Amino acid sequence: MIDSHCHLDFEELNKDLETILNNAKKQNVLGMQTICTKINEFDKVVTLSSRYNNIWCSIGTHPHNAEEENHISAEKIIKLCENKKVIGIGETGLDYYYKNSKKNIQIESFLKHIYVSQKTNIPIIIHAREADKDIINILNSEYKKEPFKGVIHCFTSSYELAKSVLNLGFYISFSGIITFNNANDIRESCKKIPIQSILIETDAPYLAPVPYRGKRNEPSYVTETLNKISEIKNINKNEVDQITTDNFFNLFKKASLL
Repeated sequence: MIDSHCHLDFEELNKDLETILNNAKKQNVLGMQTICTKINEFDKVVTLSSRYNNIWCSIGTHPHNAEEENHISAEKIIKLCENKKVIGIGETGLDYYYKNSKKNIQIESFLKHIYVSQKTNIPIIIHAREADKDIINILNSEYKKEPFKGVIHCFTSSYELAKSVLNLGFYISFSGIITFNNANDIRESCKKIPIQSILIETDAPYLAPVPYRGKRNEPSYVTETLNKISEIKNINKNEVDQITTDNFFNLFKKASLL
């Protein structure tokens, strides 16, 4: 398995990282992508990933932090993408639920990250919360200008958004939320989304799946998401494991275990 989206640099995980990584290994979690949420903290993220053969990283500004990092240029991000450990752009996107940054600045940041993805051919990692319409319109518009690849991470959006991005060749990543009792809509979307377009993630240290809800999440718990997808789609767990791992490497082509 691959945990396609976690935050190993966050204190909750970093304080006992070796235990976290050993737990993951015991559960056959082959690799992890640790996600950048502030470019000003990229050094910490890339340094961590550089210490391990099976950990890669992204570079980007979370929409919550868009105002704080509005001054950072696309050219600077493109330069930092040259690091071999950087396999993804983001997480970026739009979050109209928390309103931690103004909508127009979130959109500017999102467009900047899309531009970086287009120019580097590195996939974009999209955070989407209560902004489906704008995300659909932006992705379709920018894709027509110049194609790019990407994934909607921690999918909790409408099936309309899923259909739209699948038409662009994007992937959908499911987190432990898919195991929650109140996540019927997400499970219904999962039924309709082809397994060849699905990734799995934890978003650790957040969103621990059932039966670990309320505890710190960690990459080893990605097994619970895989098990639930296997159940929903009536596909053997080993097959889901193999397909989602292949999907990860098909999307994040810079990732290598060599």
